[in-house]
Amino acid sequence: MKITNAIFSGSSTKVEQKPARRLPEFAFIGRSNVGKSSLINSLTGNGHLAKTSQTPGKTQLVNHFLINDSWYLVDLPGYGYAKLPDRERAKLRHIIWDYINRSEELVLLFVLLDSRHDMQEVDLRFIAELGEKGIPFALVFTKGDKQGTTVLSAQVEKNRQRLLEDWEELPPVFVTSSRTGLGKEEIIQYIGTVLASL
Repeated sequence: MKITNAIFSGSSTKVEQKPARRLPEFAFIGRSNVGKSSLINSLTGNGHLAKTSQTPGKTQLVNHFLINDSWYLVDLPGYGYAKLPDRERAKLRHIIWDYINRSEELVLLFVLLDSRHDMQEVDLRFIAELGEKGIPFALVFTKGDKQGTTVLSAQVEKNRQRLLEDWEELPPVFVTSSRTGLGKEEIIQYIGTVLASL
């Protein structure tokens, strides 16, 4: 599969406000500043589709992008941004889980993690909650160009082993770089395979 067309289709804070056209949805989420918007722009080949920012917590809405007129790429707010006031954090959490729990068109959630670091407790909790709710997901380690191949592989493997302490088997794992395009084709092909199986 190739992404030839990507169009912004609307923002929402609850499922009832989603675009009226019902199509399969592949959503992207991660901690603030994990490189989510950059990855979305890389996947779609459009550097200005998702708004990137040096300021964490920029995405505070559920943003739908219509891809190839046949499915939606969904940009979710980041989770676990500590500097937001409690009320704002609670509001974002509600927006995120309203979408995850209630969107009947959600096919798969890509959970983004920074490949340079150990997973934080907030990541592990979020992933555990997906497991408890039976939400299909894949893991994406971002910023794969920021360190050498050996260090990168070791860090990703360390995070995999940490997850295997809680999980019998892991979902698909991707390593990406928005700057070099690493992992881009693998994710697009995986989405294509999942779409073909629906």
